[in-house]
Amino acid sequence: KLPLTVEEILNFGESNRELFIKSSTYSIIPITVTEMGLTISWVFSSDPKSISFSVVYQESEDTPLDQCKVLIPMTRCNSHKETIRGQVKVRNCGVYTLIFDNTFSRFISKRVFYHLAVERPVIYDGSDFP
Repeated sequence: KLPLTVEEILNFGESNRELFIKSSTYSIIPITVTEMGLTISWVFSSDPKSISFSVVYQESEDTPLDQCKVLIPMTRCNSHKETIRGQVKVRNCGVYTLIFDNTFSRFISKRVFYHLAVERPVIYDGSDFP
């Protein structure tokens, strides 16, 4: 479990991070968001085989997991063959959790290489208009 803030993700730069996910387990990356309108995006690949991926939203860390809102249902990704990209728009403040699930694999541990980014919306204020 790796709680991240928007500021920490903004400081990621272009580097990739790596998760090691043992067979029959999963890893989560909770991202605490305190401002609306942001876009959280991700890119990941896995080695040696596929991984399942999901995104859930909690109003707060205390919200029980069964009351979380599923934004992206658990999906098996062929991320060992192609890079997976996606994004979610922040409509409410809270905790957005990326889940990398390897529970279906009884013997094979996986490495997930991922990159996260956060974009703030561009708000046009008309200041460059003569």
